[in-house]
Amino acid sequence: MPRTEYQCSGCGNRTAKWLGKCPSCGEFGTLSEAAAQQRPKAGSKTKGPTSGPTRAARPVVDLRAEEHARSSTGVEEFDRVLGGGLVPGQVVLVAGEPGVGKSTLLLDVGHRFAQRRGTVLYISGEESAEQIGLRARRIGAMHPNLLIADETELEQVLAHVAEVRPSLLIVDSVQTIATTAIDSRAGGVAQVHEVTQVITQWAKGHHLPTLLVGQSTRENSVAGPRALEHLVDTVVTFEGDRTSALRLLRSVKNRFGPTDEVACFEHDEDGLREVADPSELFRKVRETPVPGSCLTVTMEGRRPLIAEVQALVAGSVAQSPRRAATGLELNRTTMLVTVTEKAGGLQLGNRDVYVATVGGAKISDPGADLALCLAVASARLDTPLWTDTVAIGEVTLSGDLRVVPGLAKRVAEAARLGFKRVIIPADAGRQAEVVRATDGLSVQPIHRLSDLLGAMRRAPAPEPARRAQLHAVDAPF
Repeated sequence: MPRTEYQCSGCGNRTAKWLGKCPSCGEFGTLSEAAAQQRPKAGSKTKGPTSGPTRAARPVVDLRAEEHARSSTGVEEFDRVLGGGLVPGQVVLVAGEPGVGKSTLLLDVGHRFAQRRGTVLYISGEESAEQIGLRARRIGAMHPNLLIADETELEQVLAHVAEVRPSLLIVDSVQTIATTAIDSRAGGVAQVHEVTQVITQWAKGHHLPTLLVGQSTRENSVAGPRALEHLVDTVVTFEGDRTSALRLLRSVKNRFGPTDEVACFEHDEDGLREVADPSELFRKVRETPVPGSCLTVTMEGRRPLIAEVQALVAGSVAQSPRRAATGLELNRTTMLVTVTEKAGGLQLGNRDVYVATVGGAKISDPGADLALCLAVASARLDTPLWTDTVAIGEVTLSGDLRVVPGLAKRVAEAARLGFKRVIIPADAGRQAEVVRATDGLSVQPIHRLSDLLGAMRRAPAPEPARRAQLHAVDAPF
């Protein structure tokens, strides 16, 4: 009887018995059953090569770069992340949490690919073929070249592929497929590795582009994408809050294209809709300025996006005032709140501070630091900022402003959307000269956060009835 071991899905460490906590990486709930590895006996010697190499080593100067012919999937945003389309034999891992819309996205990709390129084989190990058919009718993915099969055994999946000879293979998901060659349950580390490796070898040998779905959790507690990244050519993550319609597709690894592209989709009852101008999803247009709101321009990959940061400052009755953030990193938010308090001389130690983004946007870009600080100060002073102004810059612990990458692109995006003013760090240098050339945009360089907050404190709080006319005044607030 084969011996059973347990392997961590996070670090790959193996133990002889199941533990709640991995002794190597310290993660909880990551150990799953795996087949025992065959170890050499004690005292055995490693044998040398029994034959010569199959291919002689060549000088790097003699190697020629091959141009890969790409096939468009029919989904422009998906092609953007891939680098222009699918390459023959390319294996793409689409990772994401359950319910985010991975199956819907790939079903739409399969439908559009079938319309243009030929037969598409969709293997479902989670749902029946009838369930996939219902979803296809709902999103309008109906085409005779789109074939659906529900299988959970790897050997049967390969039999389908050999019989159909598709132009595109979609496997949803790789954790539900198991092979009889390994004596363990489907979804385990050993099974997922073996299944992915066999499918990848088949795809390379038959020049078959393949899309694999990988289910994962925030903690990567199951054998998923983190354990498979080295086996595939491309890894993209599909992200989004279930309470928001926004979905972001990010490229994490790509052997045939860039790794800093981001695609945007909007999820509705009819499926996923491509968003050509995602800035409109994040920006809430209002004519009357309100305290605690500031606009910025973030960089998602190489794409600039308008985002709105909102803040609420209220009196606290607790001994330790609360700091909460939605769509922003909590630790960095807490740090910036403290910097804002010191730089502006604001009393925030006895008040609760709530910070959030609009439209379900998740911001990790340090270029939004200045907007966050201004939103908090605006909420504390009850002084609204201008609706036609954006703030871009990183804030240090000393309160200095630092230039962020892609400043020219950010400012150009603000100008394209009709904004009139942009606040940037004063040490922008040559980049500032570039952004000043933008027509119709006034650039206001700032050295320190305290300079801007001091001007805000000196400015009189406007009456609610006059806030709609404040934009006529030549000032950032």
